[in-house]
Amino acid sequence: MMTPRAVRRVALGGVVLALAASAPAAATGGRTDAGASVAATTAPARKGSPRSAVDRVADFYGAYVDVLYDSGRNGLANALRAHYLTVGLRANLARWESAHHKDGVLRAKGAPIAWEVVYNDSGTGHCWTRVTLTWQDSGDRVRRTHLMIQSDLESQLISGIRADG
Repeated sequence: MMTPRAVRRVALGGVVLALAASAPAAATGGRTDAGASVAATTAPARKGSPRSAVDRVADFYGAYVDVLYDSGRNGLANALRAHYLTVGLRANLARWESAHHKDGVLRAKGAPIAWEVVYNDSGTGHCWTRVTLTWQDSGDRVRRTHLMIQSDLESQLISGIRADG
């Protein structure tokens, strides 16, 4: 025979399972069909590795764009630069920004609405990734800019940014 404490634990377990089953529907705001698979209702997985230069570029641009979009250039944006960019690149960006009056990481003013990072090439201790930034103006027109990013494979730090195309 089960003790009252054991009964409570079993009942609590049932409630937790029932809540877990309804979580995907609650998270998406929609209803799920009892026969639908969970894989069909979940977002695609995102993954990465701290040992991948391409993933580190994607991590940097994702976080940097989020910060600029949420609150503009601030201490967190500068901390991200200090963590992901070489000292030499930070000095070059300061000179470029002074001359062009734009954000050197984005090569533009403001914050894009989306970003994409893909592997381009590697050799001689470097990896090059292509970054595509998507911008939307006040007239809902969309434009894209393309950047070529150089990373040092030994340090995994971003060491160069240039407009591409």
